[in-house]
Amino acid sequence: MTEPAPLSRPQLRRLLRKARRALTPSKQREAAQGLYRQLAQHPLFRRSRHISLYLPTDGEIDPRLLLRAAQRRGKATYLPVLSAWPRTKMVFQRVRPGEKLLPNRFRILEPRGNIRQQRKLWALDLVLMPLVGFDDEGGRLGMGGGFYDRSLAYLARRQHWRKPTLLGLAHECQKVDRLAQASWDVPMVGTVTDKQWYIAEASLESATP
Repeated sequence: MTEPAPLSRPQLRRLLRKARRALTPSKQREAAQGLYRQLAQHPLFRRSRHISLYLPTDGEIDPRLLLRAAQRRGKATYLPVLSAWPRTKMVFQRVRPGEKLLPNRFRILEPRGNIRQQRKLWALDLVLMPLVGFDDEGGRLGMGGGFYDRSLAYLARRQHWRKPTLLGLAHECQKVDRLAQASWDVPMVGTVTDKQWYIAEASLESATP
């Protein structure tokens, strides 16, 4: 009997997106609370002063409890903002409590573009990233638009870098055994779900700001 052919990245992406979209609203709320418990008191989150998060879409695990917690603690919080031109570029812009957000071309809420409120990626301490799939080696499968890949491309050319710490956020149903990585992929330190941490490196302490 022959082994089934491995799924292609587009096939795997469709399968995992379907799995996370199938989670009920109550399961999503439970997952958001579990994610908060996993991260809110962790030294990595507590020590970081400049943190990028995201607003959930398409069944992604919801980090808004962490966003509000970071703002209450006086941390600077950022959201990804898509550039009007070039349309493939994404920047990281500070967002404050109560700030009005507008839908972008993918109907994801984001701050109105303001270059004075934007911060270079290398000046962030912690980037909490959405994803479609992950493995326990720091591999990440995104939505396919390449926005994070292009933003992180400069890190792929560096052998050693300390900032920012890249951490994926996901539901348990998004974990796979192994993701094939392309030459431009930048590995994450690990991924956090509502249940546990999956750390790719031997020690997370070396990545803390």
